[in-house]
Amino acid sequence: MKTIDYYFSPVSPWSYLGHARLRDIARRHGASIAVKPVDYGRIFPVSGGLPLKQRPQQRQAYRMMELKRWRDHLGVPIKLEPRFFPTSPDLAAKAIIAAAPTGPERQLDLAQAFMKACWEDDLDIADADTLRDVATRAGLDGGALLTAARAAGAQAEYDRLTQEAIDRQVFGAPTYVVGDELFWGQDRLEFLDRALA
Repeated sequence: MKTIDYYFSPVSPWSYLGHARLRDIARRHGASIAVKPVDYGRIFPVSGGLPLKQRPQQRQAYRMMELKRWRDHLGVPIKLEPRFFPTSPDLAAKAIIAAAPTGPERQLDLAQAFMKACWEDDLDIADADTLRDVATRAGLDGGALLTAARAAGAQAEYDRLTQEAIDRQVFGAPTYVVGDELFWGQDRLEFLDRALA
C-alpha cells in the first residue's frame, strides 16, 4: 500500500480546499494518509516563506483572487477573510496529533472539522473551548483530547514532524509526499492522483 505523507496547517485555506479531495484520491488508489500537521512558523524562515501580512501587496491581492477562483470552482464554502485569521494553529495541530491513537481517519475527520470551523464557521481555532467543542461534535472526547494536546508528548511530536518536514524540503501548505516526490499545493492534487496511478 502506498502512503501519502500529508504536511499541512489547520489554519491554511489551501489545506482546507484540498482536504476532502486528498481523501477521495487516497481511497480510490487504496493509499494510506500519514497525518502530519507541522509548524509553518518554523518552516517559513528556513525556506524563504513569509507570513501573509508580511507579503507584498500584489501577492496578497493575488492570493485573494485565487481563493475566490478555487472557492467557486470547487463549490467549497469558505469565508475569504474570517474574523480569526491569522490565528495560532499550534493547539489545533497538537490536538490532531493527540488524536493519533484513534487512527488516521479520525485524525483527518478532526482536521476537517477544525478547518471548517476556521474557514466556514468563523470560529477561533486557537481558543481551547472552541477546539474542545468542535472535537466533541466530531465524535471525540474533546476534554481528554485537549489535555493530551497540552502534554509534552504532543509538543515533542509536533516538533519532530516539523523538523521532518524541513529535512524533506517542505516549504508550503499543504504538501503531499509520495516516496521522495513532493506535491506542493491543493492545485497539484491532479499530479498526485497520476503518481498514485
